[in-house]
Amino acid sequence: MEKKPSENSDKDEENNAGETSHHHASSEPGNPDDEAIAEHDDHAQADSVTEGETTDVVPTVTPTPAKLSADVDSWIHTMLHQRNADITEIPDCVDKFLDLFEENIVSYDAVEGRPKWGEVPEQDSSFLESASRIRQLSQVLSQSQCSSQQINERKDSLVNRIGVMRQGAMSYLEEVFRMLLEKYRNQNKGEIESDGHHDLKVEQDNSALSDSEHSDFPGFSEVTITSLNKIAKEMILSGYESECCQVFIISRRNAFEERLNKLGFEKISIDEIQKLTWESLEDEIPTWIKTFKECARNYFPGELKLVESVFKEHPSIGDGLYCNLTRGVVIQLLNFAEGVAMTKRSVEKLFKFLDMCETLGVVISGLKLVLTEERGGELMAETASARNRLGEAAISILSDLENSIKAEAGKAVPGGAVHPLTRYLMNYLPLACEYKDTLDLVFKEHTKIQGDSTSGGCHQHHQENDHGDDCKEESPFAEQMMRVMELLDASLEGKAKLYKDVSLGCIFMMNNGRYILQKIKGSSVIYQLLGNTWCRKKSSDLRAQHKNYQRESWGKILRCLNPEGLTVNGKLHKPYLKERFKSFNAMFDELLKTQSSWIVYDEQLQSELRVSVAGLVIPAYRAFMGRFSQNLTPGRQTEKYIKYQPEDIENYIDNLFSGNPQFMSKRKLV
Repeated sequence: MEKKPSENSDKDEENNAGETSHHHASSEPGNPDDEAIAEHDDHAQADSVTEGETTDVVPTVTPTPAKLSADVDSWIHTMLHQRNADITEIPDCVDKFLDLFEENIVSYDAVEGRPKWGEVPEQDSSFLESASRIRQLSQVLSQSQCSSQQINERKDSLVNRIGVMRQGAMSYLEEVFRMLLEKYRNQNKGEIESDGHHDLKVEQDNSALSDSEHSDFPGFSEVTITSLNKIAKEMILSGYESECCQVFIISRRNAFEERLNKLGFEKISIDEIQKLTWESLEDEIPTWIKTFKECARNYFPGELKLVESVFKEHPSIGDGLYCNLTRGVVIQLLNFAEGVAMTKRSVEKLFKFLDMCETLGVVISGLKLVLTEERGGELMAETASARNRLGEAAISILSDLENSIKAEAGKAVPGGAVHPLTRYLMNYLPLACEYKDTLDLVFKEHTKIQGDSTSGGCHQHHQENDHGDDCKEESPFAEQMMRVMELLDASLEGKAKLYKDVSLGCIFMMNNGRYILQKIKGSSVIYQLLGNTWCRKKSSDLRAQHKNYQRESWGKILRCLNPEGLTVNGKLHKPYLKERFKSFNAMFDELLKTQSSWIVYDEQLQSELRVSVAGLVIPAYRAFMGRFSQNLTPGRQTEKYIKYQPEDIENYIDNLFSGNPQFMSKRKLV
């Protein structure tokens, strides 16, 4: 009497269905498990004998799951090697195997409404092998002809039944696939949601992610990876590729969104970016930089390893999924860069733009490691395009800076002090020079935009190097810097002419020139860009201005101390001498009155000016007095015309250029 497989046989199937080969040891005679199962089935059948039946009926031995599997595999093997042969018989083992597998599907799906995958790994393997087996059965039955109408009808019935079973099996595997992919996210979801101050924990979170997530796979154990691989393989072979891919891409996309949020980056549209103030946007840029670098260095390589392992047997499918996933993340981050590049240009934005350019350079290098030209060329091109747009914005800012220098028409600075434009530029430019490599790349990429102005060869100030050799090609940014410095010099020269007192214009040029030179020498990067030749020329210009100041301020007063013209017919003419002393006193008073408010901030320059003026005036005055003072009548006449002693002049000169007119107003009046 034929009967349905018992629960015990179902257990046997779960424990042994992984043995697919018809050469499997469990199907050999004398297998202890088979004998035990058979003995159990005999007792079960004996217990089920109804009244009126004789006890000498020979019991029917139910085949073990392993035996059924082996028999089905044998028949499949035979039919696949006889492709043109008609089906003359469909063995009963096929029906019995389908009965067992059908019960298996129901038992897996019936546990609390969720899959029970992973509870017994051997049963999981058996389930996958059985799913593979019914797939092969469907292939054999669908592609073969039948020798009779009766067999054909049975075949059609089996094909329909297998189709329903495969759908149930694939539905279950799809759910298991989703469960395994979501397992990591569910384990970490509480931590992510409770982190209300993610911006204060970014560095700590990054460290934790680097230590755990990225060491092998993004949060998955090797056992889970193996299961994902087997399920994906079976679903794809069974024609459920789209379902498998959809589950994978949705799960991993959600996982990426959570990781980006945990790093503090929130999705924001280009239109929303345009509405933000620069202060708000500036606060978001460091988070964007950190997030993009984390993706390029860790997340993308980890995801690639995951995809390659799960879809190991189907690399083209894995490539497509990886490109899809990576593109979604990269485009989201690139939209932020595009939005920033579209904001209104201003000089204070330059450094943030350059920071983002450098980040995109890191990202492009990272993408080249995980994306081939075939599967990621377009994405890398879009990333490079975003960097170019930020580069264009940076170039536009530098161009605007040049124009602002040309258009700057400020008033003359009181006291010949350092001009605000000089201070601003000489604090701004060294910072820009820290981005030399990035700016060189930006300028080279936009040579056509800049035209010949950025590729015209050696600059006029660099026609010779320190050894007098022929010029060598300068970096594009170095040439840009030379233009800015030339514009600044031209602007300062124009402002120096605004002073009515030429000597004060010289003080102004010395103040600004010394400030520029000190800033350049204080920054190794800008010093290397401009070079020794430029710095020596600037020092030479300072010396020339110094001489101009001496000539314009003290040249006339020195002429008063010239003995020429004081004698008539070989004799000293006292009225002329008195006039000389009187003129000297008046000029010196005027110089003290005028220059007491002038200021030189640089102590070295201030000292150099005082020493040079004292060295010019005091020896000449001392010699003039020593030669002619005795020609004046001692007493009232001497006090009237000799207003200053050499020591007094030296004292007053030592207090010039300190911006202290009060000291000069307290000097003795005669």
